[in-house]
Amino acid sequence: MMRKFLVWCWAMASLLGASAAEARPQKEGRPAFILLDGAQLAAYKAAYQKGSPAETRQVQAAVADAQKALNHGPYTIVNKPQTPPTADKHDYMSQAPYSWPDPAKPDGKPYINRDGLRNPEAAAFTDEDNMLDMTSDVKKLAVAYYFTGQEEYAAQAAKQLRIFFLDPATRMNPNLNFAQAIPGLYTGRCYGLIETRNLVEIPDALALMADSKSIDTELVSGLQDWFRQFTNWAMTSPLGSAEGRVENNHGTFWDSEVVDFALFTGDEALARKVLETQTKGRIATQLQPDGSQPLELARTRPWNYVTMNMLGWVRLARLAEKVNVDLWNYTSPDGRSLHAGVAWLKPYLLKEKKMERADVAPVSNSTALLLYDKAGQHYPDLAADKVFALYPDNVRRPWTL
Repeated sequence: MMRKFLVWCWAMASLLGASAAEARPQKEGRPAFILLDGAQLAAYKAAYQKGSPAETRQVQAAVADAQKALNHGPYTIVNKPQTPPTADKHDYMSQAPYSWPDPAKPDGKPYINRDGLRNPEAAAFTDEDNMLDMTSDVKKLAVAYYFTGQEEYAAQAAKQLRIFFLDPATRMNPNLNFAQAIPGLYTGRCYGLIETRNLVEIPDALALMADSKSIDTELVSGLQDWFRQFTNWAMTSPLGSAEGRVENNHGTFWDSEVVDFALFTGDEALARKVLETQTKGRIATQLQPDGSQPLELARTRPWNYVTMNMLGWVRLARLAEKVNVDLWNYTSPDGRSLHAGVAWLKPYLLKEKKMERADVAPVSNSTALLLYDKAGQHYPDLAADKVFALYPDNVRRPWTL
């Protein structure tokens, strides 16, 4: 009976125009869902409001996380102990995590690469942690607001966003000129853009809180300006544009960031251009006809990078829907496709096969299951329910991607 009720909720939400944010006319500056599915969120909320035990448990857990987030922060990058070459603490800094002192050199410089092995020294650079923690907390607060309507959650999220992105004393400059530095070699590298890949959650967090008085036009327009400047940096700066030309997962996430931020800032033409002229071509570069990813399988953490990259592709397919580009069903002239890329994971998730090479560092299936859940809605042959039956502790939530 409960299963029939949930199916009915999902169907009705779809027929009625998805979420409340999508059902009524958009007011100017009102945040809209980009990655997340408003229909699924509305159905989940309806089930929660009806007292469905499964949805109630998950929402209560999400609210508990948000309660903790009320006491976190403020997050800013300006308090770091290091000083960028510009002497401007507002410039983001990080050190390449896999770079280590060269034992053959007296001072260890220039550092050398040990793929997949994190140098603890890189943890002294705290900008990435501050950015990740801010993004995580804003998302938690947004989810709690969406389901409860309690303004304190949205107010705290808005405060964190203003501190990190907008307030002159604490804001981050919209560039990554000094990200993933290598001591003795580079003050910054193009690969730093991978560290901002989860900023795509910010626009959808705003959409979750669209009914809040705290998410006002000034905040939204200020964030749109910041992300517009960041996108321009990613496309035109030497480091940013170089990342766009990287063939592996770095290129995938460059595309997902630029497309997501273009949609957030109202530049659908840019989003469509990147998808049509760049993203589609990556399928031929990255994927074999059988769905394998040689560039990621060659790494010392193959499962980590195969699933991470495929998550980027699932995000791109979802983003592409917004501008009527169908990546879900796109196939290259020689038979390569996103469908095959996701299906390649199936025997491993079903525990029918094991990776030929284990990752040098422990890795979970959380990323693989997340992307498999979202892709399974488009590819019935993935047998997603059969896969998830093997992972009873994994919870499928509509506010994650």
